[in-house]
Amino acid sequence: MATNSAKRSREERVRATLPVSLDGATGITRDVSASGVFFETDVNYAPGSEISFAIELQGPAGKMMFKCHGQIVRVEDRGGKVGVAAKIIESRLEAINGGS
Repeated sequence: MATNSAKRSREERVRATLPVSLDGATGITRDVSASGVFFETDVNYAPGSEISFAIELQGPAGKMMFKCHGQIVRVEDRGGKVGVAAKIIESRLEAINGGS
């Protein structure tokens, strides 16, 4: 029988410090998995609310934006910052054109 904590940890989490773009705000990821992300920001969010965000990635082909739509599952005080855990509902990866 699987417990809720076993379900939450099914996806492997990777510690990563990556820039996050939010609607009118920014943040920094602390860990990322295939199904969710935890980041810190200055903006407060309500658990259960929907959120759109983009994480900037650097790969061999250049910069990419991982654009996501999700749901806030947890919010916590992180000593002057707001820690936000979000479940990813939809996502897509887009190349950032670096033309002049």
